[in-house]
Amino acid sequence: MSPEKTALVSCMRNEGLFVLEWIAYHKGLGFDAILIVSNDNTDGSDALLDRLAALGQITHIRQTVPAGASPQDHGMDLALAWLRAQSFTWCLHIDSDEFLRIDLGRGTIDDLLGQLGRADVIPICWRTFGDSGLTDWTPGDSVLQRFTRSEPAPEPGVTKSKCLFRVASFARATDHNPLDPLVEDPVVLTPDAEPLSNRSLQQKKSSRFRPHDVACRARNARINHYAVKSQDLFLMKNDRGDGQGKRGDTKYHIGSNWHRRANRNDVEDRAILRHWPDTERRLKALRGDPQTAAAERACQDWFSDRRAALLTPGQRRAWTRKAS
Repeated sequence: MSPEKTALVSCMRNEGLFVLEWIAYHKGLGFDAILIVSNDNTDGSDALLDRLAALGQITHIRQTVPAGASPQDHGMDLALAWLRAQSFTWCLHIDSDEFLRIDLGRGTIDDLLGQLGRADVIPICWRTFGDSGLTDWTPGDSVLQRFTRSEPAPEPGVTKSKCLFRVASFARATDHNPLDPLVEDPVVLTPDAEPLSNRSLQQKKSSRFRPHDVACRARNARINHYAVKSQDLFLMKNDRGDGQGKRGDTKYHIGSNWHRRANRNDVEDRAILRHWPDTERRLKALRGDPQTAAAERACQDWFSDRRAALLTPGQRRAWTRKAS
């Protein structure tokens, strides 16, 4: 274990279809711990996460979200309390549809931090991946292998980021960024070690850092953001709601503003698959445990049944905007 302990944190609900691949991939990047905070799962993923915790693969916290609170923000409060109690140095919060890609050395978290040790915050920009033309998801398939079409590059002033940050330097954090600095004049660096303004940290949701062009031109690390995946998976988000607890709007409709921004299939990008042999090996090992495999199958069966009941032809039409 490295002297400065690193943790990957995620707040999840009903992500049993994807959690094994997500864990297998990020285990290969060398994080000292993976912490998953779940809430109100109905897909059976609590059993899957509990089994993975029992095997020592992750730490699993089940949260009960207070009325009116954001699941992700409350989850981050719980995560930071755990990280402080366990003396972790660094934290990166990403969602289950986000995969950290490090293009430095062997592609590990230590390779990245070896260049950025003096930072308090390291914003890592999204690279948005689209549906690659896939309409319906096959449970058990691979996100990394299936979705290889993306936007050409991050766009200054548009692209958002997630932050790798020092736990001791901040009192609180949201899903995108740390809040309430405990150090004077926090140091913000891109993954390429270029300085950024820390004024964004005064905002509740500092998803973008200035200068925008400097933040977006970093090459040493990206977060592949698979916000759409297949059409059916995108539409199923209407059933789950988003990480801030919002439900009932049109964000997750085919052709919505968010769908058009997120469904980018401009260029082929397979760079993250440099890690696929290791990910596949780890994934096979995880599924080699009979209880883990059974719990994942239960999540897959739940999804297939729920999709059949929810995404009728009429409902798909209702959640699809006609191109103007």
